[in-house]
Amino acid sequence: MEHREIVTPFLSALLAALICLSLSCCTRVAAKASVGATEALPVRVAQAVSEDVPLEITAVGNVEAMNSVELKSRVAGQINRVAFTEGQNVVKGQLLFSLDREALGRQIAEEQANLERDTAMEQQARAVVARDAAAEKQSKSEAEIGRQLGTLGVISGQRVSQLAATSDTSQAALHADQAAAEAAAGSTRADRARLAETSGRAGAATVKAGNMVRDNDTTLVTLRQLAPIYVTFGIPEQRLAEVQRLNRAGQLTVEVTVDADADSTSAGGSGKSSSSGTPDVQVKEGHLVFIDNAVDATTGTIRLKASFPNTDNTLWPGAFVHVRLRLGLEAGRTVIPESAVQDSQDGEYVWLVQSGSASTAPVAVLRTYRPSSGPELAIIGSGIKPGATVVTEGQLRLTSGATVTLLNRPGTEPVVRNRTATR
Repeated sequence: MEHREIVTPFLSALLAALICLSLSCCTRVAAKASVGATEALPVRVAQAVSEDVPLEITAVGNVEAMNSVELKSRVAGQINRVAFTEGQNVVKGQLLFSLDREALGRQIAEEQANLERDTAMEQQARAVVARDAAAEKQSKSEAEIGRQLGTLGVISGQRVSQLAATSDTSQAALHADQAAAEAAAGSTRADRARLAETSGRAGAATVKAGNMVRDNDTTLVTLRQLAPIYVTFGIPEQRLAEVQRLNRAGQLTVEVTVDADADSTSAGGSGKSSSSGTPDVQVKEGHLVFIDNAVDATTGTIRLKASFPNTDNTLWPGAFVHVRLRLGLEAGRTVIPESAVQDSQDGEYVWLVQSGSASTAPVAVLRTYRPSSGPELAIIGSGIKPGATVVTEGQLRLTSGATVTLLNRPGTEPVVRNRTATR
């Protein structure tokens, strides 16, 4: 009994201490919660604006040279000199390679002999045509006289038939000889033909001075035309009818976005970066010039081509670029940064800041698009109007009615950057 009496007071004291400790902790938590409820939460905001936004199709395109020529030797011989620098811009009539003159002399002599032979054959064919024309004229006259004599009964009908057949044979021979003369003239023109010339940029030379080449065999260098230039891209087949309709009404504009740093390096210039350290981009404008005649069944897309002046060699054959096919312009749309739009079980919504406190508003997002520079934008169909202040950063800690403090002033960071490039 005494042992129980000693233990019971001890347990009672321990229990009382635990209860006090628990009450103390709860008081501190409640105090912190009370402080947190009144603490201003930092957020970054933007202002909804009314903008004219482009209606467009985006795609990834590939740059193609408008013309590409593989230069080959027409004669066999040894390369004496490479008269250009690899990667150099070359023009029509410029010397690119020189061959051993002895080989060229033999080729020229052979071509001259062929020309003289074909010229003689042409002259002979035309002489035969002149002779046959005279014979055909005479046989035609004899056949006409024979028909008249046969009508009078002077000669037999069999003789009349023979004269008519002779006239027909002479006429057929004349036509055949005229065709032979034209063929001979074609051979003469072919002998006088020369290799077609083009302007463009020279690639790497596949042969060096001292190498031997054979006629029409080894590609000496490939020339590619860089200005103007094509960009090829694909669009979904569902948009084909709309594109065809709008293209018939007026030539559609196509824009490509190029990294200025990468472009200037390839073109031999000095790249520029923005003050934030991110590379600048260049927007080049061209026009739709080609719609393919069939849809690719494996991808469900159809191939289109746009032509660009490319006078500064910004676009480079083989490069991939971001393409925007502009179909039109939607006027007066409400636009906010896409980062302001949140998802919930009830749909999309945004956090609004009004009089220093936060609240939510459901919105209907029609679509998103990315301008040539700046953040991706959401086009709002309903829910908010231009002038509303929306939260773009810091939404996770917000509750309805929470007090907020702004890390930036709305309107100091424009929603649409470089708008002229997207219209």
